[in-house]
Amino acid sequence: MFKTLFQTLVITLTLYACSSSATLGVGEPAPDFEGVDTQGVTHRLADYRGKTVVLEWTNHDCPYVRKHYSAGNMQAQQQEAAAQGVVWLSIISSAPGKQGHVTPAQADELTRSRQAAPQAVILDPDGKIGRAYSAKTTPHMYIIDPSGTLVYMGGIDNNASANADDIPAARQHVRVALQELAAGKPISESVTRPYGCSVKY
Repeated sequence: MFKTLFQTLVITLTLYACSSSATLGVGEPAPDFEGVDTQGVTHRLADYRGKTVVLEWTNHDCPYVRKHYSAGNMQAQQQEAAAQGVVWLSIISSAPGKQGHVTPAQADELTRSRQAAPQAVILDPDGKIGRAYSAKTTPHMYIIDPSGTLVYMGGIDNNASANADDIPAARQHVRVALQELAAGKPISESVTRPYGCSVKY
């Protein structure tokens, strides 16, 4: 009897552990979050229900991020998204003392100097939002549909280089996914490999 009870307990604990470590997946509800932007405004994912949302993990010191900003690729996609009514949120999860950590004023200066166009830059120095989304690289991109479902996660494109000259020939995953979503089509590549620098938690 005790052996049976012990086996049942082990199975229950194993199932609980597996469910607790379940990874984020496309087609599932995107984790809600609360974060403060560089202007002191609080953003919650739930506030944007009914709109498509793009999350962009960024670190200005990362050469892979510099690739897309120096070429104007990230800014162009931010502007295109805004024109379609998409909410684009840049998120900085670098911890204090780590590469890419910035003050609100420094983040705003980066936005101004690069002519970036996110709706807001959210500072996540404790990494809470980043860990909720298992963000691994900068950039790491996510798209959430108007119902709050995660519909894309991965790289901004399919060329894992830090060379801006490689951008024109690359498949722009985020741009294509937003176009397909707007047209009511299934996203043809909903999970891709992110590349870049590790998020500096």
